[in-house]
Amino acid sequence: MKVLFAIAEAAPFVTSGGLGEIGGSLPKALAQKGVDVRVAMPKYSTIAQSLLDKAELVFELKVAVGWRSQYCAVFSLVRDGVTYYFFENDYYFHRDGMYGYYDEAERFAFFCRAVMDALPGLGFVPDVIHCHDWQTALIPILLNNGYQYDPFYTDVKSVFTIHNVKYQGVFPMSIVGNVAGLAMSHDLWEKIEFFDVVNLMKGAVYYAQRVTTVSPTYAREILDPYFGEKLDGVLRANEHKLTGIVNGIDEELYDPVTDPYIFTRFRNSHKLKTENKVKLAEMLGLPVQGLALVPEVESAAPIAEREVPEIVQAGATREASEVVQAAREVPEAARRTPLLAIVTRFVENKGIDLVMRVFHDLMREDLQLVVLGSGEWHYEQFFSAMAGMYPEKFSLYLGYTVELAHRIYAAADMLLMPSRFEPCGISQMIAMRYGTVPVVRETGGLKDTVQPYNQFTGEGNGFGFANYNAHELLDTVRRAVGVYKDATAWRKLFRNALATDFSWDASAEKYVELYRSTVDS
Repeated sequence: MKVLFAIAEAAPFVTSGGLGEIGGSLPKALAQKGVDVRVAMPKYSTIAQSLLDKAELVFELKVAVGWRSQYCAVFSLVRDGVTYYFFENDYYFHRDGMYGYYDEAERFAFFCRAVMDALPGLGFVPDVIHCHDWQTALIPILLNNGYQYDPFYTDVKSVFTIHNVKYQGVFPMSIVGNVAGLAMSHDLWEKIEFFDVVNLMKGAVYYAQRVTTVSPTYAREILDPYFGEKLDGVLRANEHKLTGIVNGIDEELYDPVTDPYIFTRFRNSHKLKTENKVKLAEMLGLPVQGLALVPEVESAAPIAEREVPEIVQAGATREASEVVQAAREVPEAARRTPLLAIVTRFVENKGIDLVMRVFHDLMREDLQLVVLGSGEWHYEQFFSAMAGMYPEKFSLYLGYTVELAHRIYAAADMLLMPSRFEPCGISQMIAMRYGTVPVVRETGGLKDTVQPYNQFTGEGNGFGFANYNAHELLDTVRRAVGVYKDATAWRKLFRNALATDFSWDASAEKYVELYRSTVDS
């Protein structure tokens, strides 16, 4: 089986989130199953040169972009058993970021055309071209509008994956000839026209042999107008070829035993996880008293008074005598303060509005909150104001660093993901890899990967709430905090989260089966 991944980003070269994570980890898992998988992606100037030191120039070609002829160089690099092809054009890809430019349609039309035109020169005839999101949606359209007459492409099939139906590649109708270089026909018009403009995702859904999404629940949700972003009718018409396959994560990259970013490496020890928690609190300037008094996994016995002064030395704000007195007088359960984390982009669909609505109520609970992210201005302004109002309860880092993200995953007791919609989500899976319990809204991949905790059976790996409602979020956090106070119950949850399998093995096997059925169709 020969598969070409056409994708806009792939870790570790460049990534903005889940799409890049999949571009880096799924091909590796497919290669381990014997698939000859190769990845085609743009050669962005933001890719670290150290990652491209061993890349070799394969050949150069001219690519037609509408009436223009553009230069392209193709480089190749083998990594983890996967061949990567990087498509270079400085005019389109030598920019500060991957997305957000006025000529997005032209940039990625060039990339799609370049991929198609380069295949004969690469000597690689894929059985399937697996295209991801609107940036590569033109490829299934091209395969059925011109390239099908070339014998080289006769048996090439296409699979199109929707990572987020909200971003569809909607552009003026003029791009059809001027950018995509397509001659308009009645069939093409019917399949790409969308309220008098072009919708590339719509075209890919119609022309691809198979369509997938990144979780089974999301595959069902997008058939509904609430989630379908006006494309639900098209998706219902093509439901017969729609499949949901949940994403996995790279378990080598996210491994608390070997992670180079975290303070203290650990396997199953809640004691060592707590060391990460205390050190993160110290780094962020949060009080560590309640955090450091969490009992170890190996023993639920109260911590001896002799340990309390060490906690004071680690950075608590009270005097040693006061802390010792508190240790004598306060029941152990009340001294257990959970660390709640949010690692996300500040956009509306991530449920930030729900958090804002009940933020002051959250701060009244016995918890600390750490937020890592950036995005829309009004969300950043709100969190910045709250950081000033609650300096001993809340820490904010505007932006994103891999090191801090890993440290938060390793240190936090809970990860909050109250998304309005979430096609799959990887943060909840990464969190559980570190024994951090997710608190999620039950939508999309969050519903598929987080099993609600059952206090009677001890089953489950997280907490969930059904409706997009701020007070349901608050009640669920309160319930999680209550369970956290029960050391025995929380140890069970901690172990359940760690034991959950989010490797790519099962999902990769489903993709292999999908490819086979596509070739045989």
